[in-house]
Amino acid sequence: MLSPKRVKYRRVFRGRMTGTATRGNTVTYGDYGLQALEPAWITANQIEAARIAMTRYIKRGGQVWIKIFPDKPVTQKPAETRMGSGKGSPEYWVAVVKPARVMFEIGGVSEDVAREAMRLAANKLPVKCKFIRKESEGESV
Repeated sequence: MLSPKRVKYRRVFRGRMTGTATRGNTVTYGDYGLQALEPAWITANQIEAARIAMTRYIKRGGQVWIKIFPDKPVTQKPAETRMGSGKGSPEYWVAVVKPARVMFEIGGVSEDVAREAMRLAANKLPVKCKFIRKESEGESV
């Protein structure tokens, strides 16, 4: 699973997920991308499941880029613990994803193969997603 090697603070605030992504909202590396349409926390397990689904379908053809990284620790208190006594210990890592964020990219495969691979990956994720194409320089969308 993906997780940071080291962090400055062991526990962080929950934060807000308002607004749309202003960075990471275009296809930069590959030819096709999977774009989030809703805000969510995506866990390291979900990212890994989506990656495996895509790479299995394209069968060693093409290349996959993961453009999100789980760098936020989520804490949980033990079961049947009374209120108080501080914050819980970190249990897993999440990536904060806002709408319009491109999460995965694929290159080196045909569009129908990429579309099906992205569909399989989107089924593993807790957000609604959209398949997008790379914009060419002369073309305006």
